[in-house]
Amino acid sequence: MGEKDRLRDYHGKRDFGRTREPEGRAAASGEEPRFVVQIHDARTLHFDFRLQVDDVLKSWSVPKGPSDDPHDKRLAMPTEDHPLEYEEFEGVIPKGEYGGGTVIVWDNGTYEPMSHDRKGRPVDFGESLERGHATFRLSGAKLHGEYALTRIRDGKDGDREAWLLVKARKGRAHGHGTPDPYRARSVRSGRTLAQVAADGVDGNSGG
Repeated sequence: MGEKDRLRDYHGKRDFGRTREPEGRAAASGEEPRFVVQIHDARTLHFDFRLQVDDVLKSWSVPKGPSDDPHDKRLAMPTEDHPLEYEEFEGVIPKGEYGGGTVIVWDNGTYEPMSHDRKGRPVDFGESLERGHATFRLSGAKLHGEYALTRIRDGKDGDREAWLLVKARKGRAHGHGTPDPYRARSVRSGRTLAQVAADGVDGNSGG
């Protein structure tokens, strides 16, 4: 499946004459896959967790945000694939557009796929997601270490598909959870949600 087909749902929900969100025309760059965590102050405030898989960003809405505390099990609801350029999107989505509201890039960086089969052999990351369990190591400005995504509901019985995002337990150290999203600052521009909303700038000018 090509990028165009993967992004059909993404394109179908947006009017690019109104929103400055990226349409998705960039090719993958660099050897290590990327990740991004965005805070989105929409109808309900939430975090969006996205992992580059091939030529798109696989995406989950995480209401409470990813945590660096292994005790926290974060609900993660899958959303449509996003284009790779969305890693840099920060700004205000117009009211009336799908997902309208303010977005900041809370964290981004690279990740290392770590999924293996029972014999210890590496498993393709996209395949591990299809199977319902994927492990990976994040190297971001704020998030570091090994995490896992596990599907807990497949959505076949009429309920929405659901996953858990959890950090692996390593040693005795404990993380600090997730910061207050209204006080959190963008890793790109150093701005808060309120500052981005007040500036009203488009998603490509957050320096």
